[in-house]
Amino acid sequence: MLGVVVVQVGLAVAVAGGLSLLKPLSSVGVSTRRRGALTLAAGAVLVAFGMLLPAVETRVTVRRTHLDEFSPAYQFSESHQIRIDAPREQIYRAVNEVTADEILFFRTLTWIRRFGRSGPESILDAPGGRPLLRVATGTSFLALAEDPGIEIVVGTVVLAPKEARATPPPTPEEYRALDRPGYAKATMNFRLEDAGSQRLVLTTETRVHATDAPTRRKFAAYWRVIYPGSALIRRMWLRAIKLRAEAADRRSSRQ
Repeated sequence: MLGVVVVQVGLAVAVAGGLSLLKPLSSVGVSTRRRGALTLAAGAVLVAFGMLLPAVETRVTVRRTHLDEFSPAYQFSESHQIRIDAPREQIYRAVNEVTADEILFFRTLTWIRRFGRSGPESILDAPGGRPLLRVATGTSFLALAEDPGIEIVVGTVVLAPKEARATPPPTPEEYRALDRPGYAKATMNFRLEDAGSQRLVLTTETRVHATDAPTRRKFAAYWRVIYPGSALIRRMWLRAIKLRAEAADRRSSRQ
């Protein structure tokens, strides 16, 4: 997380410096174009430093979830959760049925991620009206495990050697065993747990494991730039699931 913070601060400083080259931003202490140039340079140094910070590996000692089984070691991760006031079956159904159109900012953030270019159907260019998890597992993601009503796990290859295609192996067992140099695997789950008072907590966690040091450094630079957008997508994804599940519960209560 330290690398993410340093890179994001560096980017903010660099943007302030760049804008001050056009018009000095006295409100933030950059009163001349010369100071703007120095601020831009300082931001660039911070970004470079943040990207070079080592990514520490985490290992799961006790495996409690399917995510632990498929990603027991990882260098990059994010986890988000939300409380939902609806029955377990309706929440789990919403996990599987929510669409890209229901996720606030999803279209905008994925458009930015792919630099405005359109391409084949994928989670980054999902068609409207189709469940997003179904789009994912029908394209670049592999369905790894499912415990209905509790947890679903999917995974994809985010980096691969030049001579290989960045697609997941055909089976969950081969995905789990993939540890050849040059690969980075991203494994994501949705998991439901009791929170008391007839409420449930829905958690989504993403873990990325890079199989060697060069791949780890390459992915670290990417991760530390895109992390804020990635985190926002996942939070809005959980929010969309909550809205769908609680709306379904209200409809069933009126019947």
